[in-house]
Amino acid sequence: MTKRRSQKAGAKRRSWGLADGLRGLFLLAYLLLAALVIQLMYQNNFLAFRGLNHLLSGVLLVIALVSLYLTVKRRAPKVTMSLLLVMTCFVGALFAGFHSVASIGKNMNKTASYSEIKMSIVVAKDSSLSSIDQVTSVLAPVSTDKSNIKSLMTHLAKEKNLNPSLAEVTSYQTAYESVLANTDQAMVLNSSYSSVLELSYDKYTDKLKTLYTYTIKVKNTNTATAVEGDAFNIYISGIDTFGSISSVSRSDVNIILTVNTKTHKVLLTTTPRDYYVTIPDGGANQKDKLTHAGIYGVETSEKTLEQLYGITINYYARMNFTSFLKLIDLVGGITVYNDQEFTSEYGNYHFAVGNVTLDSDQALAFVRERHGLAGGDNDRGKNQEKVISALIHQLSSLKSISNYQSIANGIQDSIQTNMPMATLMTLANDQLDSGKGYTVSSQAVTGTGSTGELPSYAMPGASLYMMAPDQASVDQAKANIQAVMEGK
Repeated sequence: MTKRRSQKAGAKRRSWGLADGLRGLFLLAYLLLAALVIQLMYQNNFLAFRGLNHLLSGVLLVIALVSLYLTVKRRAPKVTMSLLLVMTCFVGALFAGFHSVASIGKNMNKTASYSEIKMSIVVAKDSSLSSIDQVTSVLAPVSTDKSNIKSLMTHLAKEKNLNPSLAEVTSYQTAYESVLANTDQAMVLNSSYSSVLELSYDKYTDKLKTLYTYTIKVKNTNTATAVEGDAFNIYISGIDTFGSISSVSRSDVNIILTVNTKTHKVLLTTTPRDYYVTIPDGGANQKDKLTHAGIYGVETSEKTLEQLYGITINYYARMNFTSFLKLIDLVGGITVYNDQEFTSEYGNYHFAVGNVTLDSDQALAFVRERHGLAGGDNDRGKNQEKVISALIHQLSSLKSISNYQSIANGIQDSIQTNMPMATLMTLANDQLDSGKGYTVSSQAVTGTGSTGELPSYAMPGASLYMMAPDQASVDQAKANIQAVMEGK
């Protein structure tokens, strides 16, 4: 009898030993995941509104202590196991969500750390040359694009053991005209100048064939500038290409967002792409239209605007038309007020006066149009401001914030920014904490437009449309930016 009781007791101890082990494993898993969740939460400012982050940390810590006590003391084993099972699943899901959003921010920051420039050797479409091995000499504007051309030729010598000579020309458009006139000539072509050539030569790529291409990856130096106080400036750059966001290109949309988180004010300042300004860096501090600053990199566009308005730009966000389309769709469309009736060249959409609701394709047509507008490029800039304002209102709504992850997932490959995830989340938290939307206003500088009267550094000799700045409008824009920065 005594022996039988001893066997039963031993079996019972072995059974509880297994159960204890399972509870211990779940406890370790919970403690690890809870620690990772808390780390990610504070590191990226997740849920940092109304003390929710502190509340969640406290709850996770209390559950950890209670579970640890019950497990060590072997109290309420079934309740402890159920609690650990539920909470491990909960913190696991929370960790997956936090990690996903943090990764999105990291990816957007990563693409901001470099730029891609596609360098090619091309000939006329009907040229007898069909292989890079046949090329002995190439036309190239060495004086204005020396480093990129040198990188291409160095790569060509290393990979193909080819050393064609360089015949210097003044610009890419000069090389293009020469190649078409003498079809057996070859030229270097920098992809960032493609959109510049399109201004003078419609569908110019249809007349060329590519013999060799090399993509240069350049490390960007435009790091974020620390914010002092409650206000900061963000440069929004809209490039005119589809595909990789890291591709260097003209900047057709140039908007500065001045944000004051204390007063909940946002001021959008639009500078026309044809504004005649001094461009530093690759622009050699020469005068040219603002859109050409983009072909030297987003940091050059940023510096150009800093000089124009006498401000510090803390962050930038750069998006191409691909991301623009995705963003409009992901927020469920936008509504803007249209103050002049027109039919767009792109898509042939008719826009009546009044409130118009736009899907992605309609929005693209709305911001691209300028020929059908009374004020041309100035009015196009105003329409771009309207769309950006509508997007800000949508993105700052509770519905959009709740869908933040799906929105960010959809555009992470088509947008780059040097704004840290923690800063992005601070803005979202501020919105949720206050429950108030941002008051968005806009302004645009003006000037006098002319064709062929002002020289272009990027396209010497070309007859281009330029806009000489109205200094009074620039000074007023400066004052308005400063007022928002100062909380007025």
